[in-house]
Amino acid sequence: MTKSYDVLIVGGGHGGAQAAMALRQQKFEGTIGMIGDESELPYDRPPLSKEYLSGDKPWERIVFRTAEAWAERRIDMMLGQTVTAVDPEAHKVTTAAGAEIGYGALIWATGGSPRRLTCDGHDFVGVHTVRNRADVDRMMSELPAVERVVVIGGGYIGLEAAAVLSKFGKHVTLLEALDRVLARVAGEPLSRFYEAEHRAHGVDIRLEARVECVLGEADRVTGVRLADGEILPAQMVIVGIGIIPAVAPLLAAGAEGGNGVRVDGQCRTSLPDIYAIGDCAEHRNAHAQNAWIRLESVQNANDQASVVAAAIQGGAGEYAAVPWFWSNQYDLKLQTVGLSLGFDDLVVRGDPATRAFSIVYLRDGTVIALDCVNAVRDFTHGKLLVANGSQPDRAAIADKEIPLKQLM
Repeated sequence: MTKSYDVLIVGGGHGGAQAAMALRQQKFEGTIGMIGDESELPYDRPPLSKEYLSGDKPWERIVFRTAEAWAERRIDMMLGQTVTAVDPEAHKVTTAAGAEIGYGALIWATGGSPRRLTCDGHDFVGVHTVRNRADVDRMMSELPAVERVVVIGGGYIGLEAAAVLSKFGKHVTLLEALDRVLARVAGEPLSRFYEAEHRAHGVDIRLEARVECVLGEADRVTGVRLADGEILPAQMVIVGIGIIPAVAPLLAAGAEGGNGVRVDGQCRTSLPDIYAIGDCAEHRNAHAQNAWIRLESVQNANDQASVVAAAIQGGAGEYAAVPWFWSNQYDLKLQTVGLSLGFDDLVVRGDPATRAFSIVYLRDGTVIALDCVNAVRDFTHGKLLVANGSQPDRAAIADKEIPLKQLM
């Protein structure tokens, strides 16, 4: 074993970077090492499908810190390396290159890999996923020769990419297998609003669309064939159908899990001295009726990282943050707070035709989540409604003239 660290962090995304910084901010004086499978220093990932793809935000503005800044904080960066095995008894990991690295505590913050199409054609040149800088750089290099794009998946990644590419003047067709976009994360009013917005910007949205295969010639994509036989010509295909949590080495080592690796309130796995945070960590969440869930958000990764940094130093605090998310499409800023899973009622606050409104989700009369479109004040005050478990009058929620802060 050539190296050993008091805390070893596997994963160079938001969670890993925040864990390292939180340890130093909390006056941790031990050694810290971070292993990342990309050659890049940790960077802000949400802009990849938005401002970075559009060219509005250059690379220099999404890198968290320079190499010198990490070195000043005595954080040893090991980039371009992948951990393939974990030995919880020996307290060591093994990389793909065969290096063994020891640890006192291990923080697993690996996120996940994009889910692949199960049909033929995923490996053609011109078929892309959006997960890291290299993915987007490849897309950008091909765009000058692209006229038609097919986006597979009507979640946030697919919609954000469609918005940018339509602004570039590309002919974009978006395919969603369900009967509406954002069906897994939002109520029908929000889905219909975004479908209308994208169509108004020229995006051809196809609902209940089933992909049979991706077509190509000479290893390059030429189109997509649907289950009904229709062929959609395309020089680029973007696949945004979710991620698979990157936890295989932990599960192989005996950690409990399935859809990610399971953690307790302090993000401890079932293996000694091993924690997991971010997209790959399955945890019981009070805002999801205590169900086991994974949250794919910057907020979740950062807040769990801070909890782990404190736990490693003997802290007793547990993860209990109110979830929040955001998405930028065209000139629309969507901000979501809470989790709408299991809602039994919703209230549309304001007129969607004005392109500034909110949707308030309730369960048994209690506010559990809000989707706020160009409505920053509702988002800010809505956080408190969700955190306090407020049960305001339904008519008052709908009245845009009544500030939400008055309803607590």
